[in-house]
Amino acid sequence: MKSDTSHKYSIRFYQDHEVRAVWDETNSKWWFSAIDVVRAINNESDYIKAGNYWRWLKRRLSAEGIQLVSVTHEFKFEAPDGKRRAADALDNACVEILAKHYPNNRANLFLDWFTYSDNTIDGQSRKKAYSLFESGLLKTLEPGSIRCLQQIHAYLFGGLYDFAGQIRSKNISKGGFTFANALHFPLILKNIENMPENTFDEIADKYVEMNVAHPFMEGNGRSTRIWLDLMLKRSLKKCVDWSKIDKNDYLNAMRRSVTDATLIKTLLENTLTDKIDDRETFMKGIDYSYYYEQEDEV
Repeated sequence: MKSDTSHKYSIRFYQDHEVRAVWDETNSKWWFSAIDVVRAINNESDYIKAGNYWRWLKRRLSAEGIQLVSVTHEFKFEAPDGKRRAADALDNACVEILAKHYPNNRANLFLDWFTYSDNTIDGQSRKKAYSLFESGLLKTLEPGSIRCLQQIHAYLFGGLYDFAGQIRSKNISKGGFTFANALHFPLILKNIENMPENTFDEIADKYVEMNVAHPFMEGNGRSTRIWLDLMLKRSLKKCVDWSKIDKNDYLNAMRRSVTDATLIKTLLENTLTDKIDDRETFMKGIDYSYYYEQEDEV
């Protein structure tokens, strides 16, 4: 059996609930935390209550001849106390069986999300983002350059958008805010590229300015957060632990950063880590980055 450190981990988000997964290299598939699936379906914030419900549900289904859990105890998930512990895990097929035999109809919505999420543009792009760590591409890029940002965007969205890696030529707006005029991009982007990146404040200012510019038609946030981390790694030997930044806090701070970058700087600086070569930190960062872009369900 491989050591725990050899596994790849992922987090998906269903209505603000984490659904953690671990990659099974031998069988080439993801295994999902059974308790997380229950927490998501039941909209349960209490981990202990969800655990109790899962154990009761597992016994009930087993009595009906429905066996969900295979030999999955080699996989460990991070518990609320921060320690990794072996836990029941379900593969895709088991998650679908569980949802179809769930005691209430809430599982139907979860199943729709679960089976659909990997087939969306975001789902496909997220898979590409995972592979960035092992691709070697990030080590060849010039942090802070426009070319670097374009190459990241092209990698994430190549084959998904015909404009992957291309600076937009049309003007766009979001939430009533109009981003930089595309006609002025030659000057605007050159000025941003020339901004210094020796200190944290300088790097954060450069990141904020690029966000205001929004150089791509789609996928700006997912690309620029990786771009930001590359600058931090090169200049400060640090990166952001995105899993420590709440979605709403981040979005509110970024909206305010147009006129005052104090809040986003505080959020970023308080979550800096020296785990710049840690695969799990990178993978979690990708998961949270894509989570920030998900539309809240009503």
